Amino acid sequence: MAVKVLILEDNPVARGFLCRVVRESFSDVSSITEAGDLEAVRRLLGHAAGQRAAASADPYQLILVDLELPDGSGLELLSELANYPATRIVTTLYSDDEHLFPALQCGADGYLLKEDRFEVLVEELQKIVRGQPPLSPAIARRLLTHFRTGEGFPSHSSSALHTGSGVASAAIAAAPAAPAAPLDHERLTPRESEVLTYLSKGFTIKEIANLMGIKWFTVNDHIKSIYKKLNVSSRAEAAVLASKQGLV
Repeated sequence: MAVKVLILEDNPVARGFLCRVVRESFSDVSSITEAGDLEAVRRLLGHAAGQRAAASADPYQLILVDLELPDGSGLELLSELANYPATRIVTTLYSDDEHLFPALQCGADGYLLKEDRFEVLVEELQKIVRGQPPLSPAIARRLLTHFRTGEGFPSHSSSALHTGSGVASAAIAAAPAAPAAPLDHERLTPRESEVLTYLSKGFTIKEIANLMGIKWFTVNDHIKSIYKKLNVSSRAEAAVLASKQGLV
């Protein structure tokens, strides 16, 4: 059967990269539809914000969902897709528990990191055909760590989770207790801290990408996240704040 795919990703270069990953993963892709924000996806699926999307006569079989979007969170869409007959895979830069477990709880069938190598993403997506959940290696290790340590799930989650996917069902028992929310600057991921250090030293985006061995659009996404968390709007502001706060 031909596979119809929908990709929600606000970065056009990243969208193109994911399109190539999808085409390499499946030989029977009939079409790939791209959307840059939640509003565009809702128009395509024919539902309003907060409503459940219903299957059309020709539904998408695979939907890739970015989490950080210009008009909201991909978690909103995952919840709205609860009754939609598609495999829902998160494609993001975030590997932390604060993004991972809410995504699984909202019904994600897999969780992939966009900074993984092309061939790794292809290999993981192909697991769908074998009925296995696509998980980036770093995410699989994180879940395994939670299983081994036996940490409990947040008390508010047990009655509200969508448990249709094997990934979500397995993650429920292992989800970590929600910590008190730290200050935004304390929530920089190791990758973001590394990018911020290079920014403060005056490196360009392409130079940072080469130094870190990642794609330039991934660096750009990290910078957007850094600006948001530090509440700044320029490289200079970020560098000054980082220096004052002892972040670099």
